[in-house]
Order: sequence, then structure tokens, then C-alpha cells
Amino acid sequence: MNVVRHARQGLGVAPACQAVGLPRATYYRRLVVRYPRPPRPGPARSLRGEERQAVLELLHSKRFVDSAPAEIQATLLDEGTYLCSTRTMYRILADAHEVCERRRQARHPTYARPELLATAPNQVWSWDITKLRTFEKWTYLYLYVILDVFSRYVVGWMVAGQESAALAQRLIEEAVARQGINPHTLVIHQDRGTPMKAKTTAQLCADLGIFQSFSRPHVSDDNPYSESQFKTLKYHADFPGRFGTLEESRGFLGPFFDWYNDEHRHSGIGMHTPASVHFGQAIWQREQRQRVLVRAFAQHPERFVKGLANPPELPTAVWINKPREEQRPTTSPSAAKEVAASVELL
Repeated sequence: MNVVRHARQGLGVAPACQAVGLPRATYYRRLVVRYPRPPRPGPARSLRGEERQAVLELLHSKRFVDSAPAEIQATLLDEGTYLCSTRTMYRILADAHEVCERRRQARHPTYARPELLATAPNQVWSWDITKLRTFEKWTYLYLYVILDVFSRYVVGWMVAGQESAALAQRLIEEAVARQGINPHTLVIHQDRGTPMKAKTTAQLCADLGIFQSFSRPHVSDDNPYSESQFKTLKYHADFPGRFGTLEESRGFLGPFFDWYNDEHRHSGIGMHTPASVHFGQAIWQREQRQRVLVRAFAQHPERFVKGLANPPELPTAVWINKPREEQRPTTSPSAAKEVAASVELL
């Protein structure tokens, strides 16, 4: 027995749908498709087709083509003519897709979402500039930091009294030479600051065979590794907050970056130091950790409630904006056909 027969017997739509295991929404959707509503009649006061066309031609005329509907209606009233209301003129223009902003508007380009993958050191670098406060109001020092995305190793840094594309170029060139980067093997990711977008920086990267990648405007998540490194710096227990001179800042930052590269255990790289991952020492260090855990488990297995513990895994792939997976439909087409076939309507 189908849903309609149940309903005709006085059981009601809800009990009938429950009896056959069918949602009520499906029943009503099928009912609407089977029995569509008659077209809604238009208001008696609306303009006829030829009247609407006459108004549209008047709006297109050379006399009124550059005038607003309110101005057009006022002019016609002064001449003893009334065609329709101002709002009706706007409706006629909207139906013809002719209602828009006449002034020149800034059209922002569509920026692509950067998607970068690093499977080894010296494949993707990220760099940025942050301000360091001084004791003089509105005066800052500028810290330039280049970071390897895969290992989190700081391959170059510089502190200066200004933001300068020339200083950034010198820092990039020195870091590339120090790391022995071959042409066309490195991508440098950056935001859209003035030194990053400078023409001379682009020329330097072209000469060195370096590919440039840029964050989208006003999207801080596109450069997460540099932002995270700056947070580690400014939340460090010994960070002074303000610096008196340029030499004082260099005196603090030199030991800090030595600690960051050689001693800081980073959670994103299996609690190893950036230097050990960057120079390939982390693999045997993890094996050493595993041997220690096996030995401890053999001596006191009762202390390992969940069995033998394993040290954190080393990263094999690091992404800047990993591609989104396509969302698959939860209901297959065949299942949808079966549900539709179970509903038998007159």
C-alpha cells in the first residue's frame, strides 16, 4: 500500500509516511512536482506589456538616458505627463538588467590561494619582517627572518633601523649562498609588503633562479610559519620587550637564534631541534629514542599502560595551505533512486 492510499483511509500523512518509512518532506516534494500550483495572477494595477515597453523606451531615449528615474518622473510631471511611479521605473530597469553603479568602481583582482609542499629542507622558505619596539615613541627596529618551512631552521636573519628592499635582497642572497641552493629548486614564500613586492627583489630572485610565492592580501594564515616563529621570539622568557640601541638588539637576537636552531625542541618536527632536521640528524636521533623506550619497556612493562610507546613521528610533508579534499555526497545516486521508487503516487 502506498502513502496516498494510507492517507485516503483517514490515517493522515504523518502516520502513513511513518508506516512506509518515508520522510514527510519527500512526500510533499513529490506531491508538488505531480500537482504544480497554478500560475499566480498579476495585480490588476500593474502595467501591461506594451506600457512597460513604452516606459523602457523612454528611459532609453537620448533625453533621459543619463537621468535618474526620480528626475525623469519630476520632469514628466512638470510637462503634465504621468507614466508610472519612480519605483516602477526601477523595477522595469531591473528586469532589463540595467540597474547598476554608474560611477567607476575599483575592481580588486582575484588572488589565488597559495599551496606549497616541502618534502625536504631547502625546498620552500618563508620570510617576513616584524617590528621591535624601542624606548623612543614611534621608533622601531625591523627584524628580517628567513625560515625553512620543512625544518623550521632559520637560514638567515638581520635587524636594521628601516624596512628596505636592498637589505632584504642582501639577506636572501647571503642565505642562498650559505645553503648552496641550486637554481630552480627553491620557492620563497612571503606576504605583500613593500620589500617583498619590490621590483629589485623580483629581479634578484629571477637571477638566482628562485620562484616567488605571495600570500593573499589580509590573510595572515597564508604565512603561518614565519608568524609562529615571531611569536616564539616575542613570548620567550628573556625577551626584553624594548631595545635601546641596534647593537643591544643584535646582542640579544644572536644568542636567541642559536638557541632556536640548536636547542629549541619544536613540536611540529617531532620535538627535534630545527638544526637536527635541517641537516639530517633527526632520523638516527629518533631511532635512539625508540631504543631507549624499548629498553625501558622491557625492564618495567607494567608502567606502560597502553603498551610500548613510540617517539613522535618526523614530518614527511609540510604544506602551506594543503589542498582541500572534495566533499563526496553522503547518499549514493542508486540509493536516491530506490527511495524515489518506493513512493508511489497517483
